[in-house]
Parts: sequence; C-alpha cells; structure tokens
Amino acid sequence: MLKEKDAVVRRATLLLDAILVSVAFFMAFVLRQNFHAFYKLDLIPSVKVVVDVSTLSIADYLIVLFFVVPIWCAALYLNGMYKSLRTKTIPSAILVIIRSAILTAIIFGASAFLFKLKFVSRAFFIIFLVISSALIVIEKITIFLVMRYVRKQGYNYRMLLVVGTGKRAGQFISNIKSHPEWGLRIHGVLDYELEQVGRDIEGVKVTGHLDDLPKILHNNSTDEVVFIVPRAKLTSIENSLYVCETEGVKATIAADLFDFKIAKARLTELDGMPLITFETTVAKEWQLFIKRTFDLIASGLGIIVLSPLLIVVAILIKLTSPGPVLYFQKRVGLNGRKFILYKFRSMYKGAHEKLSELTGKNEMEGPVFKMKHDPRITPLGRFLRKFSIDELPQLFNVFMGEMSLVGPRPPIQQEVVQYEPWQRRRLSMRPGITCIWQVSGRSKIGFDEWMKLDLQYIDNWSLALDFEILCKTIPVVIFGIGAY
Repeated sequence: MLKEKDAVVRRATLLLDAILVSVAFFMAFVLRQNFHAFYKLDLIPSVKVVVDVSTLSIADYLIVLFFVVPIWCAALYLNGMYKSLRTKTIPSAILVIIRSAILTAIIFGASAFLFKLKFVSRAFFIIFLVISSALIVIEKITIFLVMRYVRKQGYNYRMLLVVGTGKRAGQFISNIKSHPEWGLRIHGVLDYELEQVGRDIEGVKVTGHLDDLPKILHNNSTDEVVFIVPRAKLTSIENSLYVCETEGVKATIAADLFDFKIAKARLTELDGMPLITFETTVAKEWQLFIKRTFDLIASGLGIIVLSPLLIVVAILIKLTSPGPVLYFQKRVGLNGRKFILYKFRSMYKGAHEKLSELTGKNEMEGPVFKMKHDPRITPLGRFLRKFSIDELPQLFNVFMGEMSLVGPRPPIQQEVVQYEPWQRRRLSMRPGITCIWQVSGRSKIGFDEWMKLDLQYIDNWSLALDFEILCKTIPVVIFGIGAY
C-alpha cells in the first residue's frame, strides 16, 4: 500500500545519497592531499603498496569516483535502505549504513585488486568511507526528524478508509495508530453488516454501511480505501471496488486471506492476471540472481586458484589407499531435485557396504549417521575431513548450479524419506557447501537442532547473512572445529 507513494521519495533519496557520496569523495581527496597525519593509518608502513598521492590530481582519481558511487548506492539498496521508508527507524537505518559501508569496502577492495587500482591508498579510502557514512547518517536522521515534525503539524498524511470490523481490521487500525511516523490516518470504518454501525474498533467508529461508500468518498478526503474482510465476503465488495475505480480512489485488499504461520504472501502476475503467491522463503529474484552470480564467479575462481591443491590431494589419495580419487553420491537438492555430489574419497574402498555393521554405534540422533572414530575412514581421509578439504570438489557442483556456496547441506535420499513433515522445508532452498550448522559446531549439534538452524537460515536469508556465514566458515575450517 505504501510502495507506490514511496517510489518517488525512494528515487530522490537514492539520488541524494549518490550526491553525498560524491561530496565525501572530494572531501576525502582534499584531506588526503593536505593532512599527512593520515598516513599513520597505513597498516604496514614499511611496505610500499601505493604511490604518493600528492603527485596525483583529482582527474586521476575520477575513475575511482565512477566505481565507488554505484557500489555505495547498490550496497544501501541491497541492505534495504530504500524499502518501506515510512516504517524505518533511525537505529535500523544506522545499522543498514554500517552494513553497507562494510560491503562497500569489500567490493571496492576486490575491484581495486582486479582492476589494479594501485594508486588508491588505504588512508584515502578509510577517510572517504568514514566521511560518506557520517554524511549519510546525518542525512537520514535529518529526514526522519523533519518528516516526523511535519506530520505532527498535520501535514504529509494519507487519509485511509477501512472496510471491515474483524480481528485483522482491528490489528491493522492498531498498527496504524501506534506508528504516527508512518504518516497514515484513518478517518472512518465501514462494514457490510448494518448492525456493526456505531461500534468502536480500536478507537475508530464504524461510521456506515458498505452502501454508504459513494457518499462518504464525496464528503471526506480519502486517499485510499483498505478492504480487510474475510475471504468468504470477497464477492460482496465487488461493487465497492467499482465505486473506488469510478471515483479514482485507490483500493487495496488485504492479502493475508489465509492464516499461515510461516508462508509470506507476494503479489505477482501472469500475462496480466494478478496472482497471490504464498512462499516460505524470503528471497527475491534479483537477490537470488546476485547470489547465483557470486556463486558462479567464486566457484570458478576457486577451481582455478585451488587446482594445484586439488591435484596434490588427488595424488595423495591414490598413493595412500586403493580405490578412486573421487566419491560420487546421489544427493537431494532444491525442492527434491536429485544430483550427483562430488567429494574426495576419505574412506576405504567398499566402506558403504560395512555401514550396516556400524549402525548401532551411530552418535547422531535422527536419520543421519555420524561416528567420531569411524574405522572406515583412512588416515589421510581423517585429515581431509578435519579441515573440510574433502568438500572442495563440490565447487564443481556450485559452478554447475546444483549447489550454492552457502545453504543447507544436501541430504541423501534415505535420510529424506525419514524426515518429519516440518523438516522437509529445508529442501526449499538450494543446498550449500557451508551453512549455519557448520559454523555452529557441526557434528556437536543434534539432528533436530541442525534442522532448526537450517530453517532459521531460510526464514532469515539475506545476502548479508550469506557473507556472515562465509566469514565464520574460515576459522571453522582452519581449526577443524566440530569435524570428524
């Protein structure tokens, strides 16, 4: 409902942010040129990693400006700065800016390395990041304070008329009244039953019947009519929707027609036909596109950079025990899709046939088999598992799109058939090489807790969460935490 009105403000705010980032860029350049004390920020002063910027002009640095402004704005956008501007709070906005600054530093650092921007000093970039972050924080606080003041004076309000007197309508009215900063006011409530007229719904009177809608629209300033009625009564509001159409007043129908505990409603369309989609994953297509693009680039680079290690490990496996170098296993992926997972072989040949002999020694509850001192694992295999080296061939699975770098670990079919209904929802996202379970203790965590962590990841998924898990994976792999 607020999306259309916020569109213009969102674009204007994005443009203002781009201008502030540009201003911060020039301020940082001037400071870096004139205040030599900032050289102390160099982390390794003894190493000559940048040229002396005093010999560079602003024209030399313009290429950096063209890089960093889009990166900053994209980082703010990806972290949700321009989503639901009316409902955002100052602390949440500051948190978004901090996350965006970190993401900008990472992306620009990678870009500087790839495009060999060696003339960009660390000191300059740190100064720029601090100034731009400070300017954006000041801008957001100023906007919030000004808009709240304006709304307290009675300006910049949207007048709503609510149709419906049920529990959901009451919750909607209560939310609007408890958030005056949203800039929404309800001037009345209508219902399709005459006996409801005169009732008090969360402090707002039911002022009329649905048939009174044309008269009320004529006598009261109304920006939008919000229909919050049971799905059994949807046919009874059809004529009222036509009235809104004729009067040129925006009409909105509450989409929470079903009481789902997890699934979220999303409006879509197919060749002009409006559709309501209920989905349990929070990801949007553009976010998934970025995730897949990152997976493709990172896995491709990983295969190239780690190829010497992959060759060495393959040779060691072949020399230390008979059998193939790679282990191929059918796994269950996104929404039940089957694929072949690649791993370095870490067990003796024929280990799978001996599993039935060890079933009673399983140390993990549920359908997954885990045994700390599994006799089927080779000495080299134990080392490979300890530091997750046996998982490296899965970079090929990621590159081919069967897996992602981050996501729930792919199960085998025998495990899936034993899942409880609530556990199957972990298959609703593309499986990954690492996940919350792996950075939270891995084999030290029980099966049910493992499943809950995967669902927690799905319900709270974001690009920032993926980045956080990847960062936490590094020390887990280096120190071999929870692996066996």
